[in-house]
Amino acid sequence: MLSCETVQLGHGSGGAMMKRLIDEVFLEAFDAPELHAGNDAGVAALPPTGRIALSTDTFVVTPHTFPGGDIGRLAVCGTVNDVATSGAHVRYLSCGFVIEEGFPLDDLRRICKSMAEAAREANVAIITGDTKVVERGCADGIYLNTAGVGDVPEGVNLASSACKPGDIVLVSGTLGDHGIAIMSVREGLSFQTSIVSDAAPLNGLVAAVLEAAPHVRCFRDPTRGGLASTLNELAIASCVDIEIDEDAVPVRPEVRSACDMLGYDPLQVANEGKMVAVVPPEETEAALAAMQAHPSGTEAAIIGAVREVSASPRVTVRTPWGSTRILDMLVGEQLPRIC
Repeated sequence: MLSCETVQLGHGSGGAMMKRLIDEVFLEAFDAPELHAGNDAGVAALPPTGRIALSTDTFVVTPHTFPGGDIGRLAVCGTVNDVATSGAHVRYLSCGFVIEEGFPLDDLRRICKSMAEAAREANVAIITGDTKVVERGCADGIYLNTAGVGDVPEGVNLASSACKPGDIVLVSGTLGDHGIAIMSVREGLSFQTSIVSDAAPLNGLVAAVLEAAPHVRCFRDPTRGGLASTLNELAIASCVDIEIDEDAVPVRPEVRSACDMLGYDPLQVANEGKMVAVVPPEETEAALAAMQAHPSGTEAAIIGAVREVSASPRVTVRTPWGSTRILDMLVGEQLPRIC
């Protein structure tokens, strides 16, 4: 049994203290047979489709706990969603911990429990990992690195460069929740109603949409830079213009009010549990119905369309007053350490 209350440098030594930390914190939380085997790599099966999707991400969010989640849930959901955008069946995750000496073990256990719950929600297994402990003042508590792998079904070929004029743009729910939830805690802001992070695994939603609309062009999760950066990346990759209707974009009133107060555009604020889909027009209603039938997509909406092929791709917004404005990518860092 661990005899201390905080992480110590010895917990990263590779010796007996590290083994106890792994056995009593990580193995207890994640409990995958591949982890219990004690090998340097988790060996697991993938269906022989011939293609895999692999993604990795590092999480440095501060504070570590926020309304609606924590760094552990964020790490699992973020990596699951990145792999899911390829249309892959997400199977396995790895996780690397960089922990500062003195970090409370109870907090580490809570983060691991949160990761395990998110992994079960996504139906994925955490099958390998790594632990490093650094001196006080070198890691702001804890950083996480996760990688995910999945198999891509035959016939699924999603790409940011596949958008075509006439395609329809959908989003799976309200925007800006995560960024404003982080800001509210970090800056000590209070609102009449609580704003919570939207962090959620969306691989089930993606699978449901693909089943209903098999010719989806692409999925993207609008994390840092929000919807604005995501749509600009799609426009540039496909050499098209994209136009959205501002009134059609779902944003919670409290999030919009917070953005107005802080001088943010909610279309540029980060999300961690939303998915953008570009769909051919003949499959739009089927895709929307599939999103809205999923627990993470009940507020899904059609927000715009892909326009003509363009030598200078751009994204425009139709305002409620009938005018249009350019929607640029986020410039600089609106809110550092958001994920």
